Amino acid sequence: MTDPTRLSGGNPRIAKGDGNAPVQAYIAAMPDWTRAVGARVDALVDAAVPGVRKAVKWNSPFYGVEDKTWFLSFHVFAKYVKLAFFKGGQLDPLPPVASKQKDVRYVHIHEGDVLDEARLSDWIAQAARLPGARM
Repeated sequence: MTDPTRLSGGNPRIAKGDGNAPVQAYIAAMPDWTRAVGARVDALVDAAVPGVRKAVKWNSPFYGVEDKTWFLSFHVFAKYVKLAFFKGGQLDPLPPVASKQKDVRYVHIHEGDVLDEARLSDWIAQAARLPGARM
């Protein structure tokens, strides 16, 4: 098997597509420690949001509830995995990292970080109940 193509920073280059299969291909192509983070975030989404919709767009997994709207995505960077809550400005408490976009908030997960799975699951569930972002 050949190594997946990666963009700068290590983000996998995966063809866009709808459904679980492209998301699992993305996670399988994530480098090193980031793969476990991607798999765990995906499992937390599955547990918190029964029937979640999945897709890969712009070389990142996206999660949504309604057609063509999304509440969460993540992306690999050289030193961390960035979770993007598209309506994160409406979550309580706010995810820790602000964005230039008013509604978007981020969580950065670095190698060795201990995931606060209860907090992430709560944010995921809250985000899934909000109207998603159209993309």
